[in-house]
Amino acid sequence: MSILKPKQISGNAFQVGLYAAITVFLTYTMVFGFRKSFTVATFDGITIAGYSYKTILVISQMLGYMLAKFYGIKYISELKRHGRGQIIIYLTSISWLSWLLFALVPAPFNILFLFINGFPLGMLWGVVFSYVEGRRSTDFIGATLAVSFIFASGFVKTVGAWLMLTFQITELWVPFFTGLVFAGPLLLFVYLIERIPPPDEQDISFRMNRVPMLAADRKKFVKMFLPGLVACILIYVFATIFRDMRDNFSAEMWKEMGFFDKPELFAKTETPITIIILVLIGSMVLIRDSFKALMLSHLFIGIGFILAGVSSFMFAGENITPVWWMTLVGLGLYMVYIPFNSVFFERLIASFKHTGNVGFLIYLADSFGYVGSVGVMLSKEIFKVQLNWVTFFSNSVIILSVVGLLLTVFSSVYFLTKYRSLVQKVNNPH
Repeated sequence: MSILKPKQISGNAFQVGLYAAITVFLTYTMVFGFRKSFTVATFDGITIAGYSYKTILVISQMLGYMLAKFYGIKYISELKRHGRGQIIIYLTSISWLSWLLFALVPAPFNILFLFINGFPLGMLWGVVFSYVEGRRSTDFIGATLAVSFIFASGFVKTVGAWLMLTFQITELWVPFFTGLVFAGPLLLFVYLIERIPPPDEQDISFRMNRVPMLAADRKKFVKMFLPGLVACILIYVFATIFRDMRDNFSAEMWKEMGFFDKPELFAKTETPITIIILVLIGSMVLIRDSFKALMLSHLFIGIGFILAGVSSFMFAGENITPVWWMTLVGLGLYMVYIPFNSVFFERLIASFKHTGNVGFLIYLADSFGYVGSVGVMLSKEIFKVQLNWVTFFSNSVIILSVVGLLLTVFSSVYFLTKYRSLVQKVNNPH
């Protein structure tokens, strides 16, 4: 039996779902070990042609990630079931090799390897999610997978900071050695993820058959839901910009707020967020009616915008502490971000009985989301904006929350109207 073609597990829907949830969570956590550990370093005082070295590194990786998302619209939507384990290992190996070259090649030439790191990693979300979509338990499994990068972001940074403080590993070498920590476990979890069986007949009857989508299928889907998809993508763009800003520059924000050399803060804020999001989104598996679940997703997103905005407003007025603010604003932003990566598009397909796959929709939204993130980072550097990250981030989130809430209301009204029209057409075909 090949290590990448192991025997599939057997069991009832609950047992398979629980196994899949744990396995994809651990797999993607290991993948994150090859992506974000460099952000724990601040690279203080290092500039390239007058630009912040760390910001250029972030932009370079984001560009790779962004192009992977655009390429993934085709690649992930057409992905077949066989060979996915090998794909995960190949792509992760490329990203790890890029960190070795990043450490060996002097600046500014090593900036290129952040781009090379970002592109293969940008493909992996769709590959991993393809193992679990289209099931009755996908809401819970998808939520578990989605919260993996909340937990992993803090966990990986904690590991990176620990390596720096304990072994005096330099900022340039931290990403490679962090990858070394995660490499062995990744191989184990790829083996385990390959044991997940495909959706059964009941899954298909509830959630539609998930099949590769060719260009004509993708065009038809976008045309059918264009106004709603535009609103959703705009919401996702906002959420991606500020999630990435918080994720990539949290070390700078903690430092500005007087917290330095405290690697445990990354895990301290992200762990409770992980648990809360998992309970909120995972509980949607109890809702069998996919359209009700789609509307509930809109409610979660709206509450997320309110929570992020109100907590930032209170922090600006010095009414809550930095730790509480970073936790609450993170929770709010992830309440917006996570549904799109787990249940929103899953339930959209099931509600309107449309064949296809979630990977196409996630990568469509992600591609524009990263355009927004890269645009903000580039604008800051090109126009020489001197930012206090804490002030800029908190003030921007307040504005974001208002605009995002209005877009969420529009999206919910659009899909409600669309669904009622569909039901009426079914009930009165003539």
